[in-house]
Amino acid sequence: MGWIILAIAVFTEICWALSLKWAAMQGTWQASAVPVTLSFVNMALLAFAMREISAGTAYAIWTGLGAVGVIIGGIILFDEKVSAVQIGFMALIVIGVVGTKLFAAS
Repeated sequence: MGWIILAIAVFTEICWALSLKWAAMQGTWQASAVPVTLSFVNMALLAFAMREISAGTAYAIWTGLGAVGVIIGGIILFDEKVSAVQIGFMALIVIGVVGTKLFAAS
């Protein structure tokens, strides 16, 4: 169950980070409430996942996949550009996450 919760936390992390840019573009207090709310949900989910998964493993996967997801989300939602070199390094992050998961103790 910890891995499912961690997956949801990763998705929430991606939504949170993308909502920061969206809220900045909107410029209203209502829009600013979205990332604040998501940050609480995000931290709670990560904490729950850490009940079953070691802190280092959970955090590495959460940040790695979160970063890659935010880059992809920025490309899709905000027409941000990335270079081939950046894509290569994103692939290395994903490889690291897969290795971290495969060799996790829990």
